[in-house]
Amino acid sequence: MSSATGSATDAGALTALADPTRARIVRLIQDADGGRALVGRLADALHLRQPTISHHMGVLHAEGVVVREREGRRVWYSVNPDESDRIAAVLGTAPQTVEPDFDRVIDDLAERYRGRFSRETVARCVADSADLMRASSGSSLLTSRTAAFAASRLDDVASAGAPDAAPKSRPTVLFVCVQNAGRSQLAAGILRQLAGDRVTVRTAGSAPASEVRTAVVTALDEIGVTLGGEFPKPLTDEAVRAADVVVTMGCGDACPIYPGTRYEDWEIADPSGQPMAAVRAIRDEIDGRVRALLNVL
Repeated sequence: MSSATGSATDAGALTALADPTRARIVRLIQDADGGRALVGRLADALHLRQPTISHHMGVLHAEGVVVREREGRRVWYSVNPDESDRIAAVLGTAPQTVEPDFDRVIDDLAERYRGRFSRETVARCVADSADLMRASSGSSLLTSRTAAFAASRLDDVASAGAPDAAPKSRPTVLFVCVQNAGRSQLAAGILRQLAGDRVTVRTAGSAPASEVRTAVVTALDEIGVTLGGEFPKPLTDEAVRAADVVVTMGCGDACPIYPGTRYEDWEIADPSGQPMAAVRAIRDEIDGRVRALLNVL
């Protein structure tokens, strides 16, 4: 009997945390001073209305993910200590108890790129990628994000190729904004959805944030677009060299210029701190521009 009840509770908590806004709320609570937060402060941090946050908190509390603590007229929320391990497993926020296994990452990538890059080249790329990811996102999913970022950089180097390399089978588009957490992710998600495997899509930021903005994930989800495992990444020379088209949005002169590459600068408002109605309008403007770009690729 207790096993069935536990399974139901597990399923409810997993469903509750599947919502990106709720997942972000839990992360903010975990990172808050004392491990607890008020609805008003969460609303300010996420740029959402307090009733919206209260609704999400009600779901999280009902599923046992968070607990309440009254202090006068204030109600503090903290993560249920009995659920901390499972929440960490779902959100990938478990504390780093061992050193990242970068040797395993290097071995796997060396096998993947055998015949194209030496193990020494792969090792240098992994080490540099780890340093860049630490600087932008700290220790959050450091090992897996380093592996994905290093693989992307190696793909870009291989794609740029030697002067006598065979022509690429599909164009590469690089979207660049400041934090790689808003406009560039909106554009990339929409282009991937429309083009499928006909276009290679990359994103980068001149000063990347640690996570994609919750409002951006929500705005894309509303039109059936998922970002999957995408995360903010630093702008690299390899990404620009490999791109056939570089689209910049608000990042100024951060992007280097290379001959033979098409550059477009889209003047689009930053969704950061905007209400959802404004984020949707930005999404729809980007959608129109992406469709026009796809028509001429």
